[in-house]
Amino acid sequence: MSTKVLVPSGVLGLGFSEKALESGLKRNPDIISIDGGSTDSGPFYLGTGTTKYSEEICKKEWRVLMQARHRLNIPLMIGSCGTCGTNSMVDWMFQLTLEIAKDLGQDLKIVRVYCEREKDALLTAFRSNALKPLNPILSISEEEIGSFSNIVALAGAEVFQSAINQGADIVLVGRATDTAIISALPLLRQENKGASWHGAKIAECGAFCSTNPQSGVILLEVDKNGFTVEAMAEDALCSPESVSAHMLYENSNPFILYEPGGSLDVSDAQYQSINNRQVRVTGSKWLSDKEYTVKLEAAKLSGFQTVMLATIREKYYVDNVVLWTEKLKELGREKVISNLNLRENTFDIDVRIIGRNSALGDQEKSFSKDLVEVGVLVIITARTQKDSSAIASILNPYLLHLPLQENTALPTFSFPFSPASIEKGELYEFALHHVEVLKDPTEGFEFLVDEVRYG
Repeated sequence: MSTKVLVPSGVLGLGFSEKALESGLKRNPDIISIDGGSTDSGPFYLGTGTTKYSEEICKKEWRVLMQARHRLNIPLMIGSCGTCGTNSMVDWMFQLTLEIAKDLGQDLKIVRVYCEREKDALLTAFRSNALKPLNPILSISEEEIGSFSNIVALAGAEVFQSAINQGADIVLVGRATDTAIISALPLLRQENKGASWHGAKIAECGAFCSTNPQSGVILLEVDKNGFTVEAMAEDALCSPESVSAHMLYENSNPFILYEPGGSLDVSDAQYQSINNRQVRVTGSKWLSDKEYTVKLEAAKLSGFQTVMLATIREKYYVDNVVLWTEKLKELGREKVISNLNLRENTFDIDVRIIGRNSALGDQEKSFSKDLVEVGVLVIITARTQKDSSAIASILNPYLLHLPLQENTALPTFSFPFSPASIEKGELYEFALHHVEVLKDPTEGFEFLVDEVRYG
């Protein structure tokens, strides 16, 4: 006996091969599980409770998966709905599901799980020492908790198992760990715990563990001794190297993975190639913690931004662009303080040199002496959008004509668009790096059950 989990893609909205999905369905999976988001693109989406993915594409892909689920009469589960996993994004997925179900004429039992934490509940946990900081430690206070815009807890496998046990056809969960979505059913059916979590980690990003990552679809089969993973696209091959390497993905330790309730240890894992498509893995271990904890995420508004971009091709200024940007920042700072009456600690002018060190900044070690042009990206942050935009207006003429030395001809740079500044809007930052100790794995998660009939 074994449990087969079909993973269509690393995330809903990213795309997958429908031909590969069809191949996976022919293998009679027990469940279809897919992730809906992450923190990869920063805190904005959590701060605003929005998704970064196209609604049209998500709806199209979800329709295909709902048809696949209906055909085999198996559960379909998604976690981290709408990128950030807020309650509003769970409801967004619920509305998409209702629209598709009505169009397809499907009868469904839908379980929604809300993962948001109210500020009062977080304050209670903070005061009772139920919040434990992770490294690096990010200190918080009761006042800071009051400034958080959205707070979510990352659901573990038990939350998905509870929804499955309620007879759900479709499970829509807020923020969750990527692996919990996939490991839930194998664990519920008492397959090997280490294999359930390890297999889920390998399959979390779909075909990323194969030679054709964009094909998306992976079939994971977990049993009492280990797991087997196979990409469903004809040209997607799995090897021990491609499979084992995925433990490095978004993980600081290639042998240990921390999850709600414990950790996965793959130090003794053995990877065996069955053929050029399938890899068999055994020896993974699950280590349970004494306390059950879930990771918390929160975002808070930290300012408003305006961005500007100029391109420089004049060789003298390309060669001396670092000195020029330093002068731009210093002159800009002086003009802002004297003309806008803003204190220095209430705004920031960040200049990034595209083509030289815009990715790594001061940590860049490799420089080319043959640059033809560079881009100068100015990111202005202030406490209000009005102040941020006003600073951009002050910098505008200098970004276009600032000479590096006095008593020299004015250079002319170029703006790639007009107006030269763009109001980027709210800037959010992550505000929690903590876990919360729970008495029960489903504590604080709200379950809503709906039965819809369109058949």
